[in-house]
Amino acid sequence: MSNRHPSARSYRFLQPGLCLQWMLLFFLPVLAQAQTTPAARPLVIRLELRSTIQPVSAEYLDRGIQQAAQQHASAVLVEMSTPGGLLDSTRQMVQHIEQSPVPVIFYIAPAGSRAGSAGFFLLEAADVAAMAPGTNAGAAHPILEGKTMDPVLKQKLENDAAAFLRSYVSRRGRNVQAAEDAVRNSKSYTDSEALQLHLIDLVAENDAALLQALDGRTITRLNGSTTQLHLKNAAIQTVDPTLRERLLGRLMDPNMAVLLLVVGGLLIYLEFNTPGGIVAGSIGTLLLVLALFALNLLPINLASVALLIASLVLLVLEAKFPSHGLLAMVGIACMVFGLMTLVNGPIPEMRVRTSMAIATGIGFGIITFLLTTVALRARRNKFRMGSEALIGETAVAQTPLSANLQTSGQVLVRGELWQANLTGGAAETLPAGETVLIRAVQGLTLLVEPQSKSLSGDAARFPGHSPESRPPE
Repeated sequence: MSNRHPSARSYRFLQPGLCLQWMLLFFLPVLAQAQTTPAARPLVIRLELRSTIQPVSAEYLDRGIQQAAQQHASAVLVEMSTPGGLLDSTRQMVQHIEQSPVPVIFYIAPAGSRAGSAGFFLLEAADVAAMAPGTNAGAAHPILEGKTMDPVLKQKLENDAAAFLRSYVSRRGRNVQAAEDAVRNSKSYTDSEALQLHLIDLVAENDAALLQALDGRTITRLNGSTTQLHLKNAAIQTVDPTLRERLLGRLMDPNMAVLLLVVGGLLIYLEFNTPGGIVAGSIGTLLLVLALFALNLLPINLASVALLIASLVLLVLEAKFPSHGLLAMVGIACMVFGLMTLVNGPIPEMRVRTSMAIATGIGFGIITFLLTTVALRARRNKFRMGSEALIGETAVAQTPLSANLQTSGQVLVRGELWQANLTGGAAETLPAGETVLIRAVQGLTLLVEPQSKSLSGDAARFPGHSPESRPPE
């Protein structure tokens, strides 16, 4: 007879070996299902830079990198085609690339695109630099707002830009000498030349081919750490510019900024000359504020601003002191030249086109001169109100008229009935229905004379001229 407790058999289920067997039987289907579940596809955030490099571009790149970090993306792919842009914005974008927690790939595409000037700096700053066939990059010589620089200033800018480029090109393991030649000698390279000189990492036909070629590649980040790219069958998510970024991108076009400035100025001037037109003043203020906001982000030549102010002064002086158009012509010339050099960026795409400057300058000058002339003439003319405004008007006699002040008749003028008498020296009576000319006003009585007499008197004073063609008095 066993002296083991009757419930000891139930404790056999709690032995370690049996517990492990039960756990394996329970979790084995779960593990098998986990092995058959496909792994999540890697995510690539895609950005597009298709315009000049300016503050809006820097904001767009920073937003894309932050979004990639939040979504734990495998990489940020930036497709670029740019003629260049502002060096200050380029430095900001390089800083965003260097501090990015996600690898950044810059890809010059599609065929026919380029990475000129500032774009070359961005291409070399990327963790992976790639180009599509038929593209080019380089010509990164610095220019100070399109001006002709003295040798000392030119050398300082070249040395500064070259040192900035060397600071990260060497750490990327790329060809420092070839990159520096793009700055000092304005050299530009095709895709095959850039690959041969180790300025880029690869040439790819499209996005899919680029990601497939990079899958499994180990890259060295700027801080020295290594990262292996897993981009096979990656899902590409394109980040479009926001409405604010698209609006600011349009305003960053110098031609658009100048057009808004001119139209806004004309509308505000029209509001000052015709008070009460709230629409013109409101729209003009909005356009002027938008233009000033855009110009604040662009390189402005202060001498050009002085020319624009001088042109306005000359146009006003021409209207006040006629000089047979000489002041107006000089004012318009100052306006055109001031607009041409107002926004003088480092590349032609960031300067005001000559055609735009001539068209807006001449148009603004002529319209301003005409409005100023009309306003000054209106202020010089004597302004008459009430009954005095009736002098010189024609009226129709409703009753017989006479020169006797005791028996006034009535005339109809401007749809109103007025008491009227004939002026001294006129005929004693004038029948109803005759047309008379108002010569004076005495209280509430009009002094009139027959229109036929007035016309005959004018003909006598101007012999050889018909009443219709007599010179003005």
